[in-house]
Amino acid sequence: MKALLTIGLLVLSNTFMTLAWYGHLKFAEWKWFSKLGLVSVILISWGIALFEYCFQVPANKIGFSGNGGPFSLVQLKVLQEVITLVVFMIFTLIAFKNETLKLNHLIGAVLLILAVYFIFKK
Repeated sequence: MKALLTIGLLVLSNTFMTLAWYGHLKFAEWKWFSKLGLVSVILISWGIALFEYCFQVPANKIGFSGNGGPFSLVQLKVLQEVITLVVFMIFTLIAFKNETLKLNHLIGAVLLILAVYFIFKK
């Protein structure tokens, strides 16, 4: 149960972080948003990123083996990175229709899956 809760919180966390880091590139298509200065865009991104922390910190606390969770620190980090890239790929394909997945992206994804396999291998 803690493993699923940790993964779910990491997915939510990374969804907000992807919006904070890359959403402004899509939001620039909105007339009112495109008129904002860099400081305003940074403050909006910080506001979105606050929610990322509200999910990331509990995910790490619940998931870490030192707190009774199922994952070592290394496993948590690798899991988080893979979730970040999956969320980013989905966001990119949905928000930026001009972006496409290419063979090298798929090869990289397979290598990430192999990384997870080796990190979690006992």
